[in-house]
Amino acid sequence: MAVGRTWAVSLLGLDGAIVEVETDVSAGLPRFTIIGLADRAISEAEGRVRQAIVNSDCTLPPHRITVNLSPAGLPKNGTAFDLGIALSCLAATGAVSAESIGRVVHAGELGLDGRLRPTPGILPIVRAARRAGRTVVMVPSANAAEASLVPDIEVVAVDSLRAAAIWHGAELEAGEPVLDAPAAPGRPSARALELGDVLGQEDAVEALVTAAAGGHHLFLLGPPGSGKTMLAERLPGILPPLSTEAALDVCSVRSLGGERVGASLDTVPPFESPHHTATAAAVVGGGSGLIRPGAVARASHGVLFLDEAPEFARVVLDCLRQPLETGWITIHRANAIARFPARVQLVLAANPCPCGQYGAPESSCQCPPAAIRRYFSRVSGPLLDRIDLQVTVRRVSSAAARAAGERPGATTETARVRVLEARERAEHRLRGTPWSLNAHVPGSWLRSSPVALAPATIRPLDRGLERGALTMRGYDRVLRVAWTLADLRGAERPELDDVSRALFLRKGIAA
Repeated sequence: MAVGRTWAVSLLGLDGAIVEVETDVSAGLPRFTIIGLADRAISEAEGRVRQAIVNSDCTLPPHRITVNLSPAGLPKNGTAFDLGIALSCLAATGAVSAESIGRVVHAGELGLDGRLRPTPGILPIVRAARRAGRTVVMVPSANAAEASLVPDIEVVAVDSLRAAAIWHGAELEAGEPVLDAPAAPGRPSARALELGDVLGQEDAVEALVTAAAGGHHLFLLGPPGSGKTMLAERLPGILPPLSTEAALDVCSVRSLGGERVGASLDTVPPFESPHHTATAAAVVGGGSGLIRPGAVARASHGVLFLDEAPEFARVVLDCLRQPLETGWITIHRANAIARFPARVQLVLAANPCPCGQYGAPESSCQCPPAAIRRYFSRVSGPLLDRIDLQVTVRRVSSAAARAAGERPGATTETARVRVLEARERAEHRLRGTPWSLNAHVPGSWLRSSPVALAPATIRPLDRGLERGALTMRGYDRVLRVAWTLADLRGAERPELDDVSRALFLRKGIAA
C-alpha cells in the first residue's frame, strides 16, 4: 500500500511549525504506532482515530500501521493532530485521495463517533499555515468563524470525519448531520467605562491620559476608596482601537487558552486583572504539555492591572521585569521554548501601608514602620524603575465631589480624542523608524538623534542622574514621558516644563 501524507501544525506558544503526517500500512501483527516526539494526548489518538474511522463506515486493515510526525525532533502537543492522522490512515488504504489530502493542512480533535470537536488554538494554527505558504486548511465547523479571520487562505469547515473523507473523494453516503459539540464559552463583550465617573482626581486623570498617549506604565498609590481601581478600569476605554495584526494576536492568545473566538475581530484593547493569589505560571504562562498563555500574554496590546500589588508574591512581580523591557514572554522547557507577545501597559495599585490609612488626614495608621517596609519590599526596586508614572491618589472630600459634579471634567470621549491626536503626532515624528509609540523608542535614539533636546532643557534630568535619584533607565523613561507631554500639548519638542513635569510624575522629584 502507498504511504498517506498530509500536513498539520505544531504550536509552541503562538509560533507554529508545519508537520508532515505520514502513515504506512505494512504486513505484520496488527499494531498502531505513533512516532515523532508526540506527547501523551497524541499518543492516545489511536483509540480516537480507530473508533472514529469505524463509526464513519470506513475500515482499517488488520496490519501494522505506523504514523510518523516529521520533523521527528520537534515537540508536538495537543489533540489537533487527530484529523490529519485519521485522513493519512485512510489515504494509505486508498479510501481517500492521497493527492487531495497532500495539499491541505488539517486540524481538529475527533470524538469516538467521528464528529470533530472544537479545538483550542485553531486561529494560531491557521496563521502558521498561511505563513508557511499553505493555501487550504480544514478545521472543525465549530472553529470556522475564528479560522476565517485569517485572510488569504481557504478554510474548509467540516463537522465530522465522514464529511472530511467525502470532501477528499471517499465514496461514502452523506450521513446525518452530527450533533454540534459544545463550544467553549466566549469572553463577554468589553464595554468602555466612563471616565467622567471619576470625581475630583484631575491630576490622576491627567496622568492616566498621559499613560494612554505614550503607552507608559503607571503606579497608583493611595488609601482604599480613593479611586485607583476606577481609574485603571477606564484606561482601555481611552486607548485607540487595535490594529488588525494586534487584534489577531489577541484573538490567537484567547484561542490558544481555550476561549471561543467570534467571526469578527475584537478591536477593544484587552484588560486583565489577576487576583493577588495568582501564581507565576498563572501570570506569565506555562503548564505541562501544551504551554498555555498567562495573564501577561492575554493582556498583550492592552492593560495588565495588578491591584494590591504588594500582596502579590515577589517572585511573581519580578517575573514581569524582562517582558516589560522586551515585549515578549519566553517560557523555557527542557525540549522546547514557547514565546508569547507581552507588549502590555502595566498598571499597579497599592495602599500606602497594610492597613491603608498611612498619610490619610482623617484616619490614623496603626502599622509599625517595619510592617510598612515589609509590605513594600515585595515590589522590588528594579520593577519600580520600569514604571514611568507614579501618582499619589487621595480620597475626595465631599466639597471636592460637589465641585466636580458642578464642573464636569474629562470624559472618555474627550480623553480618547486627546490620546489619538497625541499618538498621531508621535507616529508622524517617528515615521521611517521601527517605532510608533513613545514608550517603545530607545533612549539612545532620543539622546543621540536629531531629536536630542538642548542641554538647558534636560538640566533637571542631569541633576537627578548626578544625585543618584535616577538610573540611566529612569533617565530615558523620563525623556519618553516628556515627549508624550509635548505631544499632548501639540508642541513640536518638549520644553523645560515638560521635562520637569515628567520628572515629577516619575517619583515626585522636584526640578
